[in-house]
Amino acid sequence: MHHPGNAAPDRAAAQERFADGAQYIAGRPTRGTSGRTHTVVDPATGAEVLTYGLAGPDDVDAAVAAAREAFPGWAGATPGERSDALHRFAAVLADRAEDFARAESLQCGKPLKLTREFDVPGSVDNAAFFAGAARQLEGRSAGEYSGDHTSYVRREPIGVVGSIAPWNYPLQMAAWKILPAIAAGNTVVLKPAEITPLTSLMFAQAATAAGIPDGVVNIVSGTGREAGEHLVAHPDVAMTSFTGSTAVGKRVAELATATVKRLHLELGGKAPFLVFDDADLEAAVHGAVAGALINTGQDCTAATRAYVQRPLYEAFVEETAALMDTVRVGDPFAPGTDLGPLVSRAQRDRVAGFVDRARSYARVVCGGEAPQGDLRRGAYYRPTLIADAAQDSEAVQSEIFGPVLVVLPFDGDDEGIRLANDTPYGLAASAWSRDVYRANRATREIRAGCVWINDHIPIISEMPHGGYRASGFGKDMSAYSFEEYTQVKRVMFDNTAVAAKDWHRTVFGDR
Repeated sequence: MHHPGNAAPDRAAAQERFADGAQYIAGRPTRGTSGRTHTVVDPATGAEVLTYGLAGPDDVDAAVAAAREAFPGWAGATPGERSDALHRFAAVLADRAEDFARAESLQCGKPLKLTREFDVPGSVDNAAFFAGAARQLEGRSAGEYSGDHTSYVRREPIGVVGSIAPWNYPLQMAAWKILPAIAAGNTVVLKPAEITPLTSLMFAQAATAAGIPDGVVNIVSGTGREAGEHLVAHPDVAMTSFTGSTAVGKRVAELATATVKRLHLELGGKAPFLVFDDADLEAAVHGAVAGALINTGQDCTAATRAYVQRPLYEAFVEETAALMDTVRVGDPFAPGTDLGPLVSRAQRDRVAGFVDRARSYARVVCGGEAPQGDLRRGAYYRPTLIADAAQDSEAVQSEIFGPVLVVLPFDGDDEGIRLANDTPYGLAASAWSRDVYRANRATREIRAGCVWINDHIPIISEMPHGGYRASGFGKDMSAYSFEEYTQVKRVMFDNTAVAAKDWHRTVFGDR
C-alpha cells in the first residue's frame, strides 16, 4: 500500500514498468530510435520519473506497418468477436484501476481522488460502452429503389488510424481515440504527448492482456514535430484523429491534405458560463468554481468566461472568490487535496503571464500567484478570479488553460448570448436559469457542440463530444463517433441478370 502524499514508490514502479522502452509496437515494448531522449517529470515536485528514448520516423514506420498487417484480420472479425475482446479489455482496465490512477496522477499532477473517481472510471466505462456498441455497426436496409435492382449500404472500417493525443487527459484521450476506432474494425497508432506517455502505454499493454491481437493498438512516444508530423503524413495512414490546440490543428490539417486523409479535429475551447438574473446563485457559484478548476483548469471544456447578468454580478464575484479561497492546493497524493499543480513549470509560467498582463486592464480578485513554502518545488498556481475585463481583451479571447476564471457583466438576454458567442471557439458552454424558455433559447442560440443547463463539465459515454468553428469538427464518444471511424459503401446489384443489357441498349442502341 502506497503512503498518501508520497509518489516515490510510483516513480520506481514507472521506471521498472518501462525499462524495456516507451514505445509499444506489435504487442511489444521497444526503445525509440530517434537518438534523443525525454524525461517525464513529476509536476508536483520537479522530480524525474522516467527518461526514455523518443520515437523517430523509423518507429512510426514500424508501428504503421504493424497496424497495417493487423488490419485485415481485425477488420474481418465479427462484431461479436470484437465486442467480446472489448469486454475483456474493460475488465482488465477495471482490475488495474489503481495502477492507472496513480500513474496518471504522477505524470499529470492530478489529485489522486480525481483520477480514481473520474479519469479511470470514465475510461473503463468508455470501454464497456464500445464493447456493446461494436455490435451495432449497422448498414441500411435493402430496398428496390430502381426497378429490378437491390441496393444497400455497407459501413466499413477505414484502415490504419493515426491518432495524436494531448497531455491534459492522457488516459481518457487514449480511450476516446482508440476504443471507437478498434470497435469499428480499424487498427491504431497513437502518439501521446511526450511529457505524459505512461498511461497510454499501460492502455496498450492492457489491450494485449485482454487478447486484442498484436498490432491493433500501437503507441509511439515522440515529439509532435518528428513523430507526430511523420504519422500524419504517412501514406499508409488512412485517417488522422487529433486533439490539441487550434494552431497545431491547422498544421495537422495541412499535412493530412497532401494524402487526402479522413480528418477528425478536437481543438481549443473558451467555454462561456452564462448566468441569467433568475439563476440559483449558490448553484451557479459552485458550478463556476468546479467548472473552472477541474483538472487545474487544463480542460478545453472548462468554464473560462462567466457572463453574469448585472443584478447578480457583484454577489457572484464576491461569492466565487470566497469559494475559490477555500480550495485546497497541494500534493496530488494527499487525501485532502482539491487542486494539484499544472502539468509543468512552463505551463504554470504561461498561465502566470496571462494573469500578470491582465492586471493592466482588469481586476484580479483572488489568486494570481504561485503558492510559497513546500509547494514552490512544483508547478502550482492558485485559483484565480479576474473581473471587469473588456470583451476583446486577451484574458477573454485566448485559451489560458489554467485555474483562471474571467467574469464580465451583461444587461439584456440578447447581449449575454451575443457575448457568449463572441470568440472563435465553439466547443462547450453552459447557461444558468430557472426559466425553461431562457434555457431553451440558450441551447438553441449558443454556437457550441455541447450546452449544459444548470451544470458545467459532466460527460457520459453515450453522448457525443466535439466542437464548432475553431474548436474543430467530428465527435468523440457515443455512437456518433462511429461516423468518424467508418466509411460508407453503396452496393447495388441486378436481380434479373438482364438490366445491364437493357442499360447498354438505352445508351448505345442495339449492337
